[in-house]
Amino acid sequence: MNIHRNPLCGRNFEYYSEDPMIAGTMAAAMTNGVQKVPGVGTTIKHFACNNQEDNRLHSNSILSERILREIYLRGFEIAVKKSQPMCLMTSYNLINGIPAANHKELITNVLRGEWDFKRIAMTDWTTTTMGSAIAHKCAEAGNDLIMPGNPGDVTDIMNALADGSLERQKAVDCAARIITILFNTIGMEDPKPYGRMVE
Repeated sequence: MNIHRNPLCGRNFEYYSEDPMIAGTMAAAMTNGVQKVPGVGTTIKHFACNNQEDNRLHSNSILSERILREIYLRGFEIAVKKSQPMCLMTSYNLINGIPAANHKELITNVLRGEWDFKRIAMTDWTTTTMGSAIAHKCAEAGNDLIMPGNPGDVTDIMNALADGSLERQKAVDCAARIITILFNTIGMEDPKPYGRMVE
């Protein structure tokens, strides 16, 4: 769902468009089609401003709120509101100096608060080991799943729970969303399409 911004970007072939309205509408349509099948869902990515491959683990997207919302978030907003995808994956890059996976304003306040996203948010792979995100801050920001997970992430989260850096309720909320999704997947008996999930 990233936006075509540079013709040299090696993953442009994966992106829908340079227009967020087209990207969001296409992603919503594909998600609705896929999620008509009971127990099957989509993951939309990369949230957000991940529009280059050069230095993508550490690039810093500096932009105003207007540009962020009108170009880089708009497609995700359309997809979330029209289709409620099973999952959303955050990106490696920093957004105005904050790692996307640690960006509470975007994940909790905008994605979950303003857009009413109820499914799983997850990090991109190795974002806490190769990128600049911190595991307990990923959970605090609203990521339910840190991919692929490693012993250092577990240690960081347990230490943060012990010293109060991560509220226990935040961890409970993350676990509850994961369990809800699991009980609606194709691996379970009588799964429901994600549009009619058992909450």
